[in-house]
Amino acid sequence: MVVVLNELNDSGESGTATLVEKDGKVEVTVDMLGAPAGVVQPSHIHTGDCANTGAVVYPLEFPTDGQAVTTLPVGFDELKAQQPLLINVHKSTTLASVYVSCGELEL
Repeated sequence: MVVVLNELNDSGESGTATLVEKDGKVEVTVDMLGAPAGVVQPSHIHTGDCANTGAVVYPLEFPTDGQAVTTLPVGFDELKAQQPLLINVHKSTTLASVYVSCGELEL
């Protein structure tokens, strides 16, 4: 499944998160366009939707130069049971309250 990560806050950053189940665990690959070179950007799976971001459910590897891969400890069935869920990418580790992109998981 591919989640489109839409630009937020005039960041100029958008991208995709590709989720694939392997051996009962979901692998999440984040690919960002427009990400600043060398900047570590926290990303997470949260509860809620892009208009109402809730708590972090799963931390993801922080994209650096726009790319990161994380293996979650759960499969698609467990993710589906936790919906609604979204993926947010933050501006940087020092500006984590600023979201640069968001996409909702539709399982």
